Amino acid sequence: MLAIRTGRRKAAALAVAAALTGLAASSLTATPAGATATAPVAAADYDDTYYKDAVGKTGDSLKSSLHTIISDQTKLSYDAVWDALKTTDQDPADSGSVILLYSGLSRSKASNGGDTGDWNREHVWAKSHGDFGTATGPGTDIHHLRPEDVGVNSVRGNKDFDDGGSGFTDSGGSLTDSDSFEPRDAVKGDVARMIFYMAVRYEGGEGFPDLEVNGSVDNGSNPYIGKLSVLKTWNDEDPPDAFEERRNQVIYDTYQHNRNPFVDHPEWVEAIW
Repeated sequence: MLAIRTGRRKAAALAVAAALTGLAASSLTATPAGATATAPVAAADYDDTYYKDAVGKTGDSLKSSLHTIISDQTKLSYDAVWDALKTTDQDPADSGSVILLYSGLSRSKASNGGDTGDWNREHVWAKSHGDFGTATGPGTDIHHLRPEDVGVNSVRGNKDFDDGGSGFTDSGGSLTDSDSFEPRDAVKGDVARMIFYMAVRYEGGEGFPDLEVNGSVDNGSNPYIGKLSVLKTWNDEDPPDAFEERRNQVIYDTYQHNRNPFVDHPEWVEAIW
């Protein structure tokens, strides 16, 4: 279970993340043809432009403003997601590999597919929660699609998120039980911020379900995912690091041209929920 960090430790983590930003950007220069590797930009640099209609708001007003802002995006096909993930989730230490979300393993970009030992496209907001499948929109939104080992992806299935459970093969520290999944400590905040992005981006328009975060872990096919209190804690305890910030920037610059506001402003989670 994720240990509760003191304020000093959290501040130190933020400082380390900021210091590593330049290092991560310089290490991630190799990208597929036509893609752009861009260093993260400070969130404040977007407050007067991209987020100008959201800054200073709270609650439903903030959520509504962010929905309008991030809904202006380029949509990818499900096939195009393969190549996008090879850039967004590139291993900082090996330009020919991607980092798998839950297991933390580095795996060759070429090993994508559906066989044992391959990595595939994990929907962090399980696509059965709202039954949106792989339709262009929530089903192909790379802000919540991540590379993961086929077997580990199957273990997660469509479970909600919560603390607790047992380890499993290639878990990397992630845990699971009968009704929930707990990611490894290093990506708990990443998972939370992806879930909160989806709940703001997809509000029932464009023929897609209204996705919401709630306090349950038994949501089935309903358009909900929990557990809200746990996801908020994960957002606080695991602040954005250089990898997550770079990923947000690459999606904005090269692929969807929208941002995950909770990577730029993690404090907006508490401001809305």
